[in-house]
Amino acid sequence: MIGRQYPDKVLLAWGEAISGDQAIRHWLMSQGYPELGLFVHALHLDPSAREWLMAEGHPELMALCRGAEGDSQAVQWLRAHNLEVLADMALASDNDDEAMARVLKHGGALWGGLALKIRSIKNGIESRHNDWHTYNRD
Repeated sequence: MIGRQYPDKVLLAWGEAISGDQAIRHWLMSQGYPELGLFVHALHLDPSAREWLMAEGHPELMALCRGAEGDSQAVQWLRAHNLEVLADMALASDNDDEAMARVLKHGGALWGGLALKIRSIKNGIESRHNDWHTYNRD
């Protein structure tokens, strides 16, 4: 699904890190999975984490992040690299329920759960951004 194969327990930990568990995020980074920990930072719009993912050979994680933000070119890149489940995860994370059904069908509940966690974070960031603009109009 991703360029590197991960044990299920690592993917479950990644989901907890996405949901905000800082201790698990630190564990991922210290146990040889820095890309998963930094993905969480990238999801929270940290430019240095985004740069690191690209520089260290994890463009599929950056494309997942960008696709979840509505970047159709990132989704196209994932598809062009035969990363269909990640492409659908990106769309599902951007509130596409048909893509979520495809993730569940082809990736299973674990990948669907990750997409829902990414969706929750992405929607929260977007909501806070929209609220800030609503209350800070000139």
